[in-house]
Amino acid sequence: MFEQILAAKERLKGYANVTPVMTSRTLNRRVKADVYFKCENFQRIGAFKFRGAFNAISQLSESQKSCGVVTFSSGNHAQAVALVGQMLNVQTVIVMPKNAPATKRAATEEYGATVVEYDLEETTREAVAKALEIEHGYTMIPPFDHLDVIAGQGTSALELFEAVGDLDMLLVPCGGGGLLSGSAVSAKGMSPSCRTIGIEPELADDATRSFRTKKLHRVKNPPTIADGTRTASLGKITFPLVLEYVDDMKTVSEDAIIDAVQFLFYRMKLVVEPSGALGLAALLCGAVIPEGRVGIILSGGNIDSATMTSILSV
Repeated sequence: MFEQILAAKERLKGYANVTPVMTSRTLNRRVKADVYFKCENFQRIGAFKFRGAFNAISQLSESQKSCGVVTFSSGNHAQAVALVGQMLNVQTVIVMPKNAPATKRAATEEYGATVVEYDLEETTREAVAKALEIEHGYTMIPPFDHLDVIAGQGTSALELFEAVGDLDMLLVPCGGGGLLSGSAVSAKGMSPSCRTIGIEPELADDATRSFRTKKLHRVKNPPTIADGTRTASLGKITFPLVLEYVDDMKTVSEDAIIDAVQFLFYRMKLVVEPSGALGLAALLCGAVIPEGRVGIILSGGNIDSATMTSILSV
């Protein structure tokens, strides 16, 4: 898998942004560690998802590209697939819930995708997307449970290690596990002694429970502010990878997530969505006790004005 991540890095050259690594002296003093943030909020479409979408779609055959692709996503993966489709002249169809963040839906449509809505109470996004795949002959590009998508996501952590060297810990948000599993594989390949820890909201702790019990657990529409982690469960591919490469899983409260978004905004002048701030939340609330040199993946910055206003007014 590490070789696939290295290949994905070469494939992404000239297309994906090499996002910056940032630090905060205030945070370092507070947590008594050296913390390095990989700022995927500065990635194209504002999130790491561009990496996996491009790595997967760019490898399709001409026949597959001509037929178009379909996916399901509440936002960031939707935008990523839509943008890659626009770049590579591939038709894109995105299945999104009716309550998807308005900014993410608007951006998806601006990139030229066709959005198909579904009702969370009546069906699943996977079922709707599968039916479209069968009816129209589209190629499915799932948001996380796909080896090429995972390899693309793993390039973010790869770049972090290339920029700062060995780390003692790497904290990564976890929804469906694509970013987490790809990052953990990169960590083991680049800095074998580094401990990779996945971070979830307490209200969406299916991956943590799955990690602890070694049996796949599920959640249904968890009411967390971190909308990027509302995935029902880890995938058939990501679950085994998480069990093999991830060292630990931790959860954080909604208040801790809000504190992290506020810290990033006020102290570091960074706009980071709640899902993207999970790693910092774990440090600030003490869910993770830092050791030495700590890397944190800030996975995205796509947050609507109403949510950000609400967070900053707390």
